[in-house]
Amino acid sequence: MIPFDFIRVKTLAEALDFLAENGPRTRVLAGGTDLVVKLRALRAPRPGDPGAPRFVLDISGIAELKGVREEGDTVLLGPLTTHAEISRSEIIRAHAAPLASASSTVGAEQHRSVGTVGGNVINASPAADTVPALAALDAEVVFLSRRGERRSLLKDIFVKPYLTNIRPDELLTLIRFRRLPPGAKTCFIKLGRRNALAIARMNIAAVLVMDGEIVREARISPGSATPLPDRIAAAEEALAGEKPTEELIALAGKKVGEEMVRRSGVRWSTPYKQPVIEALVSRALRRALGWGE
Repeated sequence: MIPFDFIRVKTLAEALDFLAENGPRTRVLAGGTDLVVKLRALRAPRPGDPGAPRFVLDISGIAELKGVREEGDTVLLGPLTTHAEISRSEIIRAHAAPLASASSTVGAEQHRSVGTVGGNVINASPAADTVPALAALDAEVVFLSRRGERRSLLKDIFVKPYLTNIRPDELLTLIRFRRLPPGAKTCFIKLGRRNALAIARMNIAAVLVMDGEIVREARISPGSATPLPDRIAAAEEALAGEKPTEELIALAGKKVGEEMVRRSGVRWSTPYKQPVIEALVSRALRRALGWGE
């Protein structure tokens, strides 16, 4: 592991002051489940290597960046909230069920006890479990620096795999989204090489807001299928205003598969991935509707 100075702060003000002076030379540590692995992989870095930090800033003790609370019809989620806390949160389970399900699939219990939702977002892995769920919730993120506050839709912060547009002097300080309407039908499915301790090969978060038997709004967000996290509008539009049928559900899956190929191109894995993502979408929608597999 490369040498660095380890700095621990207890308040948001301390963290912002430090990043204002040292942001470009600093990596921020929350739970550490991703960062520590990356630091261990850095050996004998070249001078000026952006992946070789001079400082590691431990923000895990900042209490104001932790926890889940409600403000009117909005859920406010601290970025230092662990996956275990999210999966157990009554607020999340009641008003953002796909996020509770996604958090419960991250790594092993040990990872979920220390890994944070903010770290999962900023790490920007295409296989992140919480990101598709947050995208399906239309989550907004708030960044803070000594220069001021910056807000963005979560899905718009991703530049490419493993890179967001967070600036060197900024911290992610809040994730927020509106509660799902009562009776919203949801599902999160993760496909891995095994049933636990698995990195997602693909995953799907699906939300159906119903008006009787008609889909008033559909939200479909795949993970590990497109270069950047997003909802798939063509699949959502195929369902909106319609009564769900097996044919419509299959069509929505087909639309996601087509969009994956359009955005990612045809690769050696496409003959496998396209039918699988189509099947996962259909499965997620069927489960959300209570139709079983």
